[in-house]
Amino acid sequence: MKKPLLIEIGVEELPALPFLKELPNIKDKWDSILKAYSLFADFRFYYTPRRLVLICDDFLDKQADRTNELFGAPLSIAFKDGEPTPAALGFAKKCGVSLDEVKRATKNGKEVLYFEKKIEGKNSCELLEPMIVEFLKGLNFGKSMRWGDYKESFIRPIRWLGVNFASETINIEAYGIKSSNKTYGHRSLGFGPISYNSIDEYLKTLKDSSVILDPNEREQIVREQFKTIEKEQNITIDLDEDLLKEVVAITEYPTALYGGFDKKFLKLPPEVIIVSMKEHQRYFPVFKDDKLSEHFVFVSNADSSDFSQIIRGNEKVLLPRLSDGLFFYENDLKNGLNNEALNKVSFMDGLGSIYDKSVREEKIAQYLFDLFIDEPSQKPLLNQAVMYAKADLLSDMVYEFTELQGIMGYYYAQEARWDKSISLAFKEQYLPDGEDSLLPSSDFSAVVALSYKLDSILALFSKGKIPTGTKDPFALRRAALGVIKIVLDREFAFDLGRDLKILAKDYDEFDFFLLETFFLERVSSHIEANPSVIQAVLNSGERDILQISKKINALNEIVKENSFKESFSTFKRVANIIKDVNIDDGLIVNRSLLEENAELSLYESYLKVSQVEYKSYKENLDALFSLKTKIDNFFDEVMVNVEDEKVKNNRKNLIALIYKEFKNIADIKEISL
Repeated sequence: MKKPLLIEIGVEELPALPFLKELPNIKDKWDSILKAYSLFADFRFYYTPRRLVLICDDFLDKQADRTNELFGAPLSIAFKDGEPTPAALGFAKKCGVSLDEVKRATKNGKEVLYFEKKIEGKNSCELLEPMIVEFLKGLNFGKSMRWGDYKESFIRPIRWLGVNFASETINIEAYGIKSSNKTYGHRSLGFGPISYNSIDEYLKTLKDSSVILDPNEREQIVREQFKTIEKEQNITIDLDEDLLKEVVAITEYPTALYGGFDKKFLKLPPEVIIVSMKEHQRYFPVFKDDKLSEHFVFVSNADSSDFSQIIRGNEKVLLPRLSDGLFFYENDLKNGLNNEALNKVSFMDGLGSIYDKSVREEKIAQYLFDLFIDEPSQKPLLNQAVMYAKADLLSDMVYEFTELQGIMGYYYAQEARWDKSISLAFKEQYLPDGEDSLLPSSDFSAVVALSYKLDSILALFSKGKIPTGTKDPFALRRAALGVIKIVLDREFAFDLGRDLKILAKDYDEFDFFLLETFFLERVSSHIEANPSVIQAVLNSGERDILQISKKINALNEIVKENSFKESFSTFKRVANIIKDVNIDDGLIVNRSLLEENAELSLYESYLKVSQVEYKSYKENLDALFSLKTKIDNFFDEVMVNVEDEKVKNNRKNLIALIYKEFKNIADIKEISL
């Protein structure tokens, strides 16, 4: 039979960020436990800051009976001269029966010992305790804590536990807490336990006690309240989705409220005010007429008829943060940007200071400037930008708000009336800084950002700090992906086999092959295409990131066409025919040895295709694939492996030339469908 089941784990206030990080895994972990116990069912998972809840409308009251088949040794081994051997006796003992009860069966063509053991399913009530304990121990929130005398740890102390099955309380114990039919409502209504006797009664109890159990419902309430405030105040709320998820996780009964601060703080850079609100107070910034307003919106967890004191309290909490920010800002403006003290800020053991890093970045920037920027007058500005890019690390503001590094340099450079390209480069030097991040908006800024990332990668590789497995403590994979994104966005011709190798010479010697492979892996993961197409292009030997991308996209477009399958077998055969030919040797086709019309026609068509300058790789590939009919005729009418070595080699060279023309773009033998 199937009956409704409720599991509630009551905890002290959950910290939002570690909880939200584990949240996507919670349902899957419980499903895995259900599968392991042969009790799989469709559960709904809910949470508030004080509880984790699992509800199933139809949960089996016992496991299904099952049969366990056991196979033993072949009879030729189990018995010798009609007498049982230790193998037979051991199998019977393993099955828990006498040897007479053991049967025979055929497995893999041999007659073997066999026993069919029927296992009766256990009642679900007996299994819920180990299942719940296993579930709690399997949750990974990073840091955990112990409380009281209990040795097990959890993200926060567990304070109550409820297990209600078919409207009956199931007695279990987990983490030193015994289950009961009691839950707790919103704290603003009191701290006493509330009894319930069924799932419906439990849900009604929470609703009547100002607890909105469903996080999706809480989120929708906040969104609707935001819309109401926007309409009433004629404003736009900066609805940060991550911040919204966070406030939903820390509220049981959310109410969006509107607060404000003194206009004098608007002289601060908007980012300072926004960071003060979002990162430290979980407030949502407000914009009016596309400008940051002296107001904010926050979400209260209180259940009250008068929120005026709560609003004033939150305004009061924000005031010292903004006051500190204004003091730091004005003080930093007086001091100006100075990079000399960066000599005292260590970058990493063996790699000197941040100033030393800036010097290395400047050398990279000069090299990249010569490659990508055709404005000699900007080179001195570029050197200045790189050498002062990290200067704001010494400012009071960045010391207090580390997430504003680069951004504050932008504002300080603007106030000092530095060239706009320099201040913008300060702001964009760390881009891209996330999966959906913006990219540098100019070639100048792009070179500064590339220099920062390339130095970090080269310097750390030179010291053996190479990412392994899932470990990447210095975020070098993200840095390499950033390089690739910038290069593709700005359409820079950056060749890993040439440019990266030249830059690497200024660092301690290391295995360059590892670095090149590291970058190519990032290229493969970044470009969306058939994996075999990516490999085919990489096998061509191309190492210019931009050209790799263009070749992959062109070939992938053709591979996706319905007609490609028909062409594919032909060109796969081309690759197979010449697998013993070294295409890097001078491939010469002697026209006088082309005896058959089919091979002469193919050769002439090849010459036409190979002598054209194409506007794109797609045009080039289309032209090469257009040789299919001629190649098919060649294979149908011409014998390649004839006795005459000169004729045979001449024909192989013709096919090899076609294959080589393909390999200038991609190694077609690597393609798979």
